[in-house]
Amino acid sequence: MDAIEKAIRNAFEKGNAEDRAFRERVYRQAFAALDRALKANPDVTVETAIKRRKSIQAKITEIESEYLPAVADVGPQGDAPVVELGAGSAPAVEAGSPPAVETGSSASSPAVDAPVPSASDAPRSRVLPVVPDIMPDAGLPDAPAIDMSAPALAGAATEVAPDRDERRIRGRRLPLTAIFLTVTLLAAVGIGLFFAVQTGVFKTQAQLDTAPPEAPPTVNDDDFTPADGDAGPAKPGAADQSRDWINVFSPTDASHVSAPSDAKAEVMKDDTGSFLRIRSGASGSAISFDVGQGVLEKLAGKHAVFDIIARSEEDKETQMSVDCNFGELGDCGRKRYAVGQQQNEYLFDVQFPDKHPGSAGTIAVNSDFDKQGKAADIYEIRVSVEP
Repeated sequence: MDAIEKAIRNAFEKGNAEDRAFRERVYRQAFAALDRALKANPDVTVETAIKRRKSIQAKITEIESEYLPAVADVGPQGDAPVVELGAGSAPAVEAGSPPAVETGSSASSPAVDAPVPSASDAPRSRVLPVVPDIMPDAGLPDAPAIDMSAPALAGAATEVAPDRDERRIRGRRLPLTAIFLTVTLLAAVGIGLFFAVQTGVFKTQAQLDTAPPEAPPTVNDDDFTPADGDAGPAKPGAADQSRDWINVFSPTDASHVSAPSDAKAEVMKDDTGSFLRIRSGASGSAISFDVGQGVLEKLAGKHAVFDIIARSEEDKETQMSVDCNFGELGDCGRKRYAVGQQQNEYLFDVQFPDKHPGSAGTIAVNSDFDKQGKAADIYEIRVSVEP
């Protein structure tokens, strides 16, 4: 016996199965139990739920046909009679040619008004009533509970046509419509925010200003000419006289100066004193000044300030560049100064690593960064350690 049928018939045994109202309450309990079983199983699809409801409806139709009064079989004539169960929307059923039979209008206690032949009359009618799609009601008195949670009951289903009740179909599709609208709205908001961020709606005025920031004056920049007050040209003697200066070069000893073949270095003297006039070659080669290893050993691990006292050739201002190579202690980066006709001090500082230099170093000076053959007069190169 089918599990659904067995559950309904067991419920019939707990009451008066001949009472149409009682049977209808049992049917409603069956639908209610099915709904509970479906809700308890979230993996059941809408199509499977429809099939299970149709399966119960077909089984109820079969069971209910046993309680209909027998009707004489007069053969296939005329239209099929109509049987209505309760006040709900009862579909028509097919039969032979007995007259149409209608129940009362009460949904709670339907009755079938039809002639009841004796037991010796024709066999039961082929009329198979279709029980309406009974929805569970809250509180069904005198109706035994039906448990549809068992696997045999919850999984029972037959292949049936899809439910054509448009109201229920629309009811099931509402959540999908709501989800679609929600996703569409969120996508629109996300796209709007993306374009707002890309176009800089939320940026401040400072963030919208994408121009390169103006670098503060520094002697470490290759193409920077220091201004007054910065580490750059200073008037002779303006540097702190309390510093303990270490001599790197003086015109009295030009043996530690190297000039490439296309460059010149010559010791000269005028009313300002002795100086070394250097002139870089057309290739832009620089004149090198040695920095002894002993000097570098004193500077290792310290912050040092170098001072180049220089001027340009008469009536020819020039652009002087300075590079350093201190061996294991690194370099000083490229410095660039605008050198005028007055004798000035050109300063730059270096933070030396705390390590042994390993060898001597050099300071290379290019007298004319523009490669126009201009000369620069070097009076002195010295260095001191920051306290």
